[in-house]
Amino acid sequence: MSSSYTTGSTTGVAIITGAAQGIGKAIALRLANDGYDISLNDIPSQLERLSQVKEEIEAKGRKVYVVTGDVSVEADVQRIVDDTAKALGSVDVGVNQFVANAGVCLAKPFLETTTEEWDRLTSINIRGTFLCYKYAAKQMIKQGQPYLGAYGATKWAIRGITATAALEFGPYGITVNAYAPSAVPTPLTENLATSFGLQPETFFSEEQKRAAVPSLGSAEDIAALASYFVSKEAHFTTGGCHSNFFGVKRYVFGAR
Repeated sequence: MSSSYTTGSTTGVAIITGAAQGIGKAIALRLANDGYDISLNDIPSQLERLSQVKEEIEAKGRKVYVVTGDVSVEADVQRIVDDTAKALGSVDVGVNQFVANAGVCLAKPFLETTTEEWDRLTSINIRGTFLCYKYAAKQMIKQGQPYLGAYGATKWAIRGITATAALEFGPYGITVNAYAPSAVPTPLTENLATSFGLQPETFFSEEQKRAAVPSLGSAEDIAALASYFVSKEAHFTTGGCHSNFFGVKRYVFGAR
């Protein structure tokens, strides 16, 4: 467990889980560009990568707080939120954005998935998202300034949690949204391709053939949506899930 931060000035604070690489990193950099101070979270083994992201954000003139922890562990999530509020918050500025981005993927047929593997997937992707929602919302409500709040999440499995949370947190001015980014190029999806016995280039090429638009998309495209979700313009957008960033796949309409 390790944490550190630097100084600067801000009008808002955003916590990003799974921020060491891929989509989480892209979102952290985008929100830093949008003027937020950033709290970067990932598991302890990703500390070196987190430190590299921290340096990139510092170069933009933003405050950065780095805190490792496992989103499937309740005490860790509470600590991530509490420590961020202490490190980056103030009387006028509190934690008002939380992007529950951390997640894992298992490339294995359903019938071959073990109970242990299922438990790991659900503990991070579902339990982790639930805990992030819970403790971020508590902090926002306590601050009394939740009206710019928005959540992001990457897993299809949490659509129901997102819709329920949007209803529960709406009276406090907190919006809750999810994104399902599909197979944009990131270290996670490259590893997924390898697990299928494919070169990443081949995997992404095949994905592109099923897409409705001519480009594959990137982590930065997803970060742009997260940027919208946490903006004032999105105050009327809540409870939904935006999916398939490179277009609705053709096979949905029977095309191949």
